[in-house]
Amino acid sequence: MLMRFVFAMLCLAAALCRAGTGDLSGLVFQDLNGVTRHPLEPTNKAASILIFYWHDCPVCNSYAPEINRICSSYTNFAFYIVQIDPDLNAIEARRHAQEYALQAPVLLDPRHRLVKVAKATVTPEAVIFGKAGEVLYRGRIDGLSAALGQRGGVS
Repeated sequence: MLMRFVFAMLCLAAALCRAGTGDLSGLVFQDLNGVTRHPLEPTNKAASILIFYWHDCPVCNSYAPEINRICSSYTNFAFYIVQIDPDLNAIEARRHAQEYALQAPVLLDPRHRLVKVAKATVTPEAVIFGKAGEVLYRGRIDGLSAALGQRGGVS
């Protein structure tokens, strides 16, 4: 419950912060449905939230219901699931998204362009970008996975 509050506060901070970090408009992706996406440009949303994901990771897959809940609860943010496996193709990614009922647009990042810009290091990891392209948060989705192979709460 505390992590949900912290996430809500980070989302509020995203809506209020406006410091820039440069032009990120060159990062254009097609989602699994062929829709053109500009994941670092939230346009009419408060911020963009990228969730870095590995389709074969049991920890990532265990988070699918929570990720869907967050996406449904915070509709004023642009959410994207970024599949980082360079060998994952669109057919397999579509099957995976259907199997786990992923609600956010899924982007394939085989060249790790978004990984590099966001400086993502683990999966699952959330990175929040403000309207001007600044990173407002980078880290865990919640306090459940404290370390590799361990689950822990927030103290």
